[in-house]
Amino acid sequence: MYEIIAWETLPEYEAFLENHPKGHFLQSSLWAAVKASWRWEAVCVRGQDGAIVGGMSVLIRKMPGLPYTLMYSGRGPVCDSGDRETLQALTAGMAELAKRHRAYGLKADPDILSSDRGFVDTMKSLGWAHHPGDKNFDGVQPNYVFRLDVAGKSEDDLLAGFHSKTRYNLRLSARKGVTVRQCGKEMLADFSRIMAETGSRDGFIVRNQQYFETMMDALGDHCRLYMAFFENQPIAGTLAIGFGDKVWYLYGASSNAHRNVMPNYQLQWAMMEWALERGSAVYDFRGVSGDLSEDNPLYGLYLFKKGFGGQLTEFCGELEIIYRPAVNWMATKGLATLRAARRKLMLRR
Repeated sequence: MYEIIAWETLPEYEAFLENHPKGHFLQSSLWAAVKASWRWEAVCVRGQDGAIVGGMSVLIRKMPGLPYTLMYSGRGPVCDSGDRETLQALTAGMAELAKRHRAYGLKADPDILSSDRGFVDTMKSLGWAHHPGDKNFDGVQPNYVFRLDVAGKSEDDLLAGFHSKTRYNLRLSARKGVTVRQCGKEMLADFSRIMAETGSRDGFIVRNQQYFETMMDALGDHCRLYMAFFENQPIAGTLAIGFGDKVWYLYGASSNAHRNVMPNYQLQWAMMEWALERGSAVYDFRGVSGDLSEDNPLYGLYLFKKGFGGQLTEFCGELEIIYRPAVNWMATKGLATLRAARRKLMLRR
C-alpha cells in the first residue's frame, strides 16, 4: 500500500533518499524549490517493519492552454529494482496523484541500468510504456553518463586510475598557474557570463544567473560552485551537487580565452576531492553521447571524461504512462512546436 508524503513525513522521506543507493537529488523536495513553476508531490511504500522501502516523487506542471497537467519523475522510482510489490504500489500511488492533479501523462527516467531487463519487464507488466534512450541528448536526462567508483579510495588511488595524458594535463595546468577555489554566490555573475560564452560557442541554451542563485539557495550545502582562476581572472567554473552517496558534475563553463591552460582538469579534480571528503561511493560526470564514433561532434567530450578512469553507464531509458491519450496527443504536438521555436531562436543568436 502506498502513502502520499505529507509535511510531517517529509523528513523521513528525505532521509530514505539520502541513504538508499538509488537516491537522487532530482527526487528530493530540495530540487522542487529550484523548479518554482512546478508542484512537487511524492509517494512512498513501507515494509513490514514500518520503514520506507520505496519512494517516487514527481514534478507537476499545468500545460499552457489546457486544464491538465504533466507529471515528471526525475530518476524515479527509488527502490529495489526487483521488488515488484513496491513498484506496483508506487505505480498505484502515481495514478492517485494523476487523478488529483488532472495529469494526462507521467514520464520517468530511472537510475536503472539498461542491462536490468527484469526491471523493464516488470514495469511494462504494470502498464508502463518503455522507450529505450537515445544515444545523444534528446531526453530530459542523459541516457549515457560516465561514473567513477570512488568508494573507499584515496587521492592516489584515483590518480593511478587516470589516463596518463589526463594526469599530465592536470599537473601541467597547475604548473601554468591555474588555481581552483570553492566560491559563493558572489561569483555567479562571472560563472553565468562564462556559461553564456560556452553556450554560444557550443550551440546550446544556457540558464540565467537567477536560476543558479536559486539552485544554490535551495540546495544549500548540497551544492558547490568551483571557479578556476588564471592571472587572478576567472576563466572557468563548475556547479556540483552532493546528495546521498554521490557527487554530480552538473554544469560546466569555460571561457574562450586561456583554454590552453586547461582549467577543466583541475575543476574535475576539485569535485572529486569533494566526493572523497563526503565519503561518496560514486562521482558522476553526467552526460556523454552513446554514439562513440570518432566523427561524432561529442566524441571529444567522451574522451575527456573517459580519461579520468570512469565507466560508461547506460540507463534503461524513459518510462511513460498515458492517462488521457487524446490530451497527450495535443500536448505532444504543442511541446514539439515550442522546442523547435526555441532551437530556431538559439541558432539565430
